[in-house]
Amino acid sequence: MLIYYLSMTNSISQTQLIYQYFLDHPNQDIPHAEVVDWATKQWLSLTGKPLADTDRAIRNLAQKGALIKVGKGIYKYDPDHIEHRDLEDFTEAQKKEIKERDGYRCVICGRGPNEGVELHVDHRKPKDLGGKATIDNGETLCAQHNFLKKNYGITETGKRVFLKLNSEARQQDDTTMLAFTNEILALYDKYDMDTQTTK
Repeated sequence: MLIYYLSMTNSISQTQLIYQYFLDHPNQDIPHAEVVDWATKQWLSLTGKPLADTDRAIRNLAQKGALIKVGKGIYKYDPDHIEHRDLEDFTEAQKKEIKERDGYRCVICGRGPNEGVELHVDHRKPKDLGGKATIDNGETLCAQHNFLKKNYGITETGKRVFLKLNSEARQQDDTTMLAFTNEILALYDKYDMDTQTTK
């Protein structure tokens, strides 16, 4: 049925093709490679061209809430999750309460409206990983750190790795590793790339 539909329409995108596989296999934990193999063959058959950027397409579908990330490289489509996804978005009242709790300041850098910084309310545990729209799961972030969290995961990884290495190097008196991590950590400070673990 899908191939017939696709052959009758030339408007389907690569992302829609990938999503179709999940739609055809609801509530199944599907490894990334399985979807890519199928979609690559279908796209080549339909267009004669290779499929590109499958990783990004799947990640984007998960970030938008269309898929649930079950584990590393494993995703699933849950129709019930889609129907109730709006329940996992913060209401305006919740956003206000979270900002008030956080003192109208970014929980990472401490900046707020007084410094001319735009504030956002974000999920601590992301929606695509099952994070709920609760006050406890909300945090206030400036636009910069919200962007970094969503796109680079810098508030979850990055600096804390070097902080751990730095601590271990001190304990072991490893001067080479200590010099290396000190230099890296100085760059984080220079460019104001703080993480939650530095608070």
